[in-house]
Amino acid sequence: MSSKVWGGRFTASPNQLVEEMNASISFDQALLDEDIEGSIAHVAMLARCGIVEEAEAEKLTEGLKKVHEKVTSGVATLSAQYEDIHMNVEMLLHEEVGELAGKLHTARSRNDQVATDMHLYLKKKVHNIIGLLKDVQHVLCDKAEAHLDTIVPGYTHLQRAQPISFAHHLLAYFWMFQRDTGRLEDSLKRIDVSPLGAGAIAGTTFPIDRTFTAELLGFDEVYPNSMDAVSDRDFIVEFLSNASMLMMHISRLSEEMIIWSSEEFKFVEFDDTFCTGSSMMPQKKNPDMPELLRGKTGRVYGHLMGLLTTLKGLPLTYNKDMQEDKEGMFDTVETLEKSLSVLAPMIESMTVRSEHMYESVKQDYSNATDLADYLVTKGMAFRKAHEVTGKIVLTAIQEKKNLLEVSLEEYKSYSSSIEADIYNCLRPESVVAARDSLGGTAPNQVKKQLNHAKSLLKSNY
Repeated sequence: MSSKVWGGRFTASPNQLVEEMNASISFDQALLDEDIEGSIAHVAMLARCGIVEEAEAEKLTEGLKKVHEKVTSGVATLSAQYEDIHMNVEMLLHEEVGELAGKLHTARSRNDQVATDMHLYLKKKVHNIIGLLKDVQHVLCDKAEAHLDTIVPGYTHLQRAQPISFAHHLLAYFWMFQRDTGRLEDSLKRIDVSPLGAGAIAGTTFPIDRTFTAELLGFDEVYPNSMDAVSDRDFIVEFLSNASMLMMHISRLSEEMIIWSSEEFKFVEFDDTFCTGSSMMPQKKNPDMPELLRGKTGRVYGHLMGLLTTLKGLPLTYNKDMQEDKEGMFDTVETLEKSLSVLAPMIESMTVRSEHMYESVKQDYSNATDLADYLVTKGMAFRKAHEVTGKIVLTAIQEKKNLLEVSLEEYKSYSSSIEADIYNCLRPESVVAARDSLGGTAPNQVKKQLNHAKSLLKSNY
């Protein structure tokens, strides 16, 4: 005879391998807090609706609190014998209050119970991740404010394009992360919905009050359809999608910092506390942290694709396949929390080599667009100005000069309208300052952008 709580229908216990594969307690124990919280709310509702007596509800509630205390303190242990966090809690509750523990599951299924746990868990975690993301944005703003006047080469196709403010470059990531914050905040609309009371599939015959439990648990809404309530995992897919986008942005920033820290660039240097050495080459200082952040992006993408694949062919409602929804979610939460917690102090402690950045700008041809624009102001059509500038750059490359080293006589050989003021026009500071259009890299625009960013953090943090 099976000893399982669902064993009345069975004449034999499961195969040992089946038990091991079926059990989820090794990972869903992470839902302990939420499972206890949901159960306490469920008990309160049962008493309110007259399904259990007030005295029974008080005893069950106290018992649940003791179970939580014993498990978190290590006095009580969770066992694979009872499959999941829900049955482990119920078995431990039985030790506290005896047969009364059997009333806890009245008007409830593990199907709506686990869905409730995950909604509660993800709601807390998304709020925490948003807070960590804001920490990174604060650091980016602080670093940008310190480098409003720092000029760095800007790149397209990883080729020198135009000089830009380093603050402008950093703030580009602020806005990426701001969109990530917006997506996470918006996802809370789908997370903040209560499945509790949906039962296994069709609701329950007991006169329950789902709105009451939703209010107790802090949910804004209640699923209007019991079948959807127990089978919906869209909120987890959406979280994994948002997490993938966030990790992609973290990875892009990490990649740039890795490049900037190389000997070839020497734009930044990471603090020793965020680097490691080589077991063979004593001179090495490896940017392992940004490399790991870049690498961990792949595992988050994998969790998204894994859950999408798991769900794509599932008929309504609950199927055991859905047990696969948790490990990827837990791992993604942990990955994001660790990644953001490392990223903020790593950026904060990073040394910016402003002088080397400036010297790099002076040695390239990223001011060529300004030469073309200068010719346009002298009445030349832009396409012609583009062609003439290209020829000047080609000659300068062949003669190993930068555009500030080309003589006025040489310039005039291409266009008699070029005057001595061309040299001021081509200075890196002038090139940056000239881009004074909305969202541009001119100091005036970057200051406006920075103030906007800081005001957003102040109002939402």
